[in-house]
Formats: sequence, C-alpha cells, structure tokens
Amino acid sequence: MKPIELLESSPVIAAVKDESGLKRCFESECQIVFILYSNICNIEQIVHQVKAHGKTAIVHVDLTAGLNAKEIAVDFIKQNTHADGIISTKPLLVKRALEQGLLGIQRTFIIDSLAMTTTKKQIDEFHPDLVEVMPGVMPKVLKEIRAYTDIPIIAGGLISDKKDIMAAFDAGADAISTTKQELWFV
Repeated sequence: MKPIELLESSPVIAAVKDESGLKRCFESECQIVFILYSNICNIEQIVHQVKAHGKTAIVHVDLTAGLNAKEIAVDFIKQNTHADGIISTKPLLVKRALEQGLLGIQRTFIIDSLAMTTTKKQIDEFHPDLVEVMPGVMPKVLKEIRAYTDIPIIAGGLISDKKDIMAAFDAGADAISTTKQELWFV
C-alpha cells in the first residue's frame, strides 16, 4: 500500500506512549499506531501486539531505549520486530528504513525559519515516505510544507481537539498523530 493510501485509510494516527495507551488504541478505529515508548527488550512484543490487532506498527526509533542513532538500529527493528516502518528525526535512519523496505517517516520540529530551510533540504535529499511536522497546530507552516512537496504530511504535537484536527486538514495535512486518546475515537 502506498503511504498516501495508508493515511487515507486512517487519517487519525494513534501515538501511544505507554501500555495503557497501547491497549486503548486497540479499541479504536485507528489503523496506524506510532509506538513512542519501548526498549530493546520489549519492542518486539509491542510490535507483535499491534500487528496481532491488524494495525500498522511504526516504531519511533529515537525513543527506543537501548538503540543508538546509527543505521544498525533500523536493521535491528526490521529483523527483530517486523515493524512496518520507523519514525525518526534523523534523516540517515529514515534513509536506511527506505533501503530496508520499511516505511520511513521524517519527524521534524519547525521552530523557526532555519528549521524550515533544513526540513526542505532533508525532503529533497532523503525523500522520506512521509513527513511528520511538529507542532501540528501551525496551519501557516503546514501550508508552506504542503506547497513545497507532494510527500504526504502528518501533523503531530499539541493536537488537543477536533478543531485542531480540522485546521490541520484544512492546511493540507494528510493525517494527524496524537497521544490524546479521546481523539482516536472522533
């Protein structure tokens, strides 16, 4: 399935940060799960649970305790967990995911014009499958990224209600990710 088709099937992404969130996301219609917590001892089991519930498992490799910021971390995720993809703020890890046949999501924090310029350069150089823009409550920034690239965009961070979701979609986001569990059920 192409990245945009995946987002169209699940425009609200469950971003889980603990075991209770993991269990709650299984009750939701969210088909994509961002795993924002784990360590090298439990990530395989977490991914297995997500996939056993028929959902797409995306591991935030930067937040997996015990892994370093080297490409071998992506190899470990692929070989040991069979996750569907990874999220990272590190472009080389996203590139490695793409090389390994995993979905590669570039997470970027746009806090100023320098960060915007850097994000655009990374998009051009590494061609991630998806870009997650944080914080996701900045319609002007989302519109600028949308105008710059056809790569599907996920708005994440500080999404607190349905109005934020709709504003992100209106600004050109293809999906939103949120840890706010009540938004997994809207």
